Amino acid sequence: MKLAERMTRIGVETAFEVLVRARALEAEGRDIIHLEIGEPDFDTPRHIVEAGKTALDQGWTHYGPTQGLPELREVIARYIKATRNIHVGPEHVSVVPGGKPIIFFPLMALLEPGDEVIYPDPGFPIYESMINFLGAKAVPMPLLESRDFSLDLNLLRDSLSPRTKLIILNSPHNPTGGVIPADDIRAIADMVRDRDLMVLSDEIYSRIYFDEPPLSIASLPGMLEKTIILDGFSKTYAMTGWRMGYGVMPTWLVDAVNKLMVNSNSCTASFTQRAGITALTGPQDDVEKMVAEFQRRRDMFCAGLNQLPGFRCPIPRGAFYIFPNISGTGMNSKPLADALLAETGVAGLSGTAFGAQGEGYLRFSIANSYENLAKAVDRIGAFLKHAPLVETAGRG
Repeated sequence: MKLAERMTRIGVETAFEVLVRARALEAEGRDIIHLEIGEPDFDTPRHIVEAGKTALDQGWTHYGPTQGLPELREVIARYIKATRNIHVGPEHVSVVPGGKPIIFFPLMALLEPGDEVIYPDPGFPIYESMINFLGAKAVPMPLLESRDFSLDLNLLRDSLSPRTKLIILNSPHNPTGGVIPADDIRAIADMVRDRDLMVLSDEIYSRIYFDEPPLSIASLPGMLEKTIILDGFSKTYAMTGWRMGYGVMPTWLVDAVNKLMVNSNSCTASFTQRAGITALTGPQDDVEKMVAEFQRRRDMFCAGLNQLPGFRCPIPRGAFYIFPNISGTGMNSKPLADALLAETGVAGLSGTAFGAQGEGYLRFSIANSYENLAKAVDRIGAFLKHAPLVETAGRG
């Protein structure tokens, strides 16, 4: 017996592979600085934890509605109105176990083999994985450092075709920390408003920004019925292990997602949803403190990396990732990332884990302490003083 052919088209998320390797080194007694995994290093705020515990004590341990608890969907709809100035109701909300199902389920519901999907490169690797898995055509949209890792609007316009079924936007962006300028979002809306396509707007980092707040394309005229908003609790409220995300989309697509949920997960855990209500309606001080701390770390870490030979570190405007250009080291991305883990105990990711356009870059998560980030800069600097040239880098 062998696996179905489609399994050859599905990818993985390199961050988890590197995490396994890093933990294996820790088990051998090595001191590892974890900058590879995309999860806040803060604990879930105490009032949210207490809400989850109370929900367990109250018996919220049974099946719930496939679409999500009505109370939570109502709270999410109000939250979306408040944060995006979008008028939606609970009927537009689908609660799912994590953010990834809002990539997988809508793509499965929308795409036919041969349909084209435009997605960011570098970008979250699950985008391309799901496009390929479903037999659609992946059309990468290069995000260049020269444009602050935003889209080239002319190239986007030229890439649109009659077969374009979906465009994926991610702002703030993983892995670069870029934020698409509001004027560019408006221009993209003008390009696609009258086309027969949908936009998947991945806004999982929407609360983690350091300058102007990101603009949701769904808030623009004529775009609400063409947009799937992906958001959740993992990043904003440090709830990665709670596994709870949600999508906001037209009701006809909610119906399709419900069918896929019934056939896969049945529902999202009820007690986590009760905690989600508290997360959205309770105090937001912990979120604000976390973002301020990420900004403090960003400033120090980028300044430190910019002092290293061969490194050039753009300043990210959102999320909690640093995406330094390392082409000046004379090394390719993956060999350098592997060497830093093996030789210095600094666990980061090769830019190529996020697509071909990631060559010449590394991704570091700043979801670690200020002290450990400073130590990582010192370790990388010491390594670069003695490192031989490994391979010629893919960027000049």
